[in-house]
Amino acid sequence: MTKKTKSNCETCMNYMYDEECGYYICLVNLDEDEMRKFMASSFDDCPYYQLYDEYKIAKKQM
Repeated sequence: MTKKTKSNCETCMNYMYDEECGYYICLVNLDEDEMRKFMASSFDDCPYYQLYDEYKIAKKQM
C-alpha cells in the first residue's frame, strides 16, 4: 500500500499567476473530475503535484 502525499497548490510548480485573468491557474490539463476537485479545493492527492523548489532551480542555473 503506497502512502499518498498531501499536496498544496500554492507550492506546486504547475500553479501559476495569470496576469491576463488576474488569478492563479493550474497549468496541467485536468479532466472534468479532476477540475471539479480542484475548483472545490479538495485536490489533496494531486498526481501532478511538483514541489516548487527555488533553491533547486538556482543550483541548475549555476
